[in-house]
Amino acid sequence: MTQFINDPTLPKPDFPGSHMVVDDHYMFISGLTVADLSNGDAARGDIKEEARLVLRELARMLEQEGGSLADVVRADVHLADLKQISAFDSIYADFFEPGRYPARTCTESPHICGGSLVEITLMATRPSNDTAET
Repeated sequence: MTQFINDPTLPKPDFPGSHMVVDDHYMFISGLTVADLSNGDAARGDIKEEARLVLRELARMLEQEGGSLADVVRADVHLADLKQISAFDSIYADFFEPGRYPARTCTESPHICGGSLVEITLMATRPSNDTAET
């Protein structure tokens, strides 16, 4: 069954969409920026800190559904300035197991919502709800 979820700790989307959509197999998380986070203002303008806060929040959202960043199979990354990709990658790599990075697209998007420097969208496999009976 497909569920359309708005995280109560985040502002309600001001666009026709959901923070997260989950079904029996996948978890899809809409693009997230520091502008979406209550503690994001202090980080705005620092690509590494923005990346760190957004990835932590994405991890928390996956955990709400019983998953983790280890379940991520695809990431779409939008950077306001593609010249900052090395700085972004220095943080991004720390959130995933080496050699098990998700498939990824990275684009330059100079007008990210809220003046953020980075926006990340995720697709993850959903952990099985099957439990073995003994």
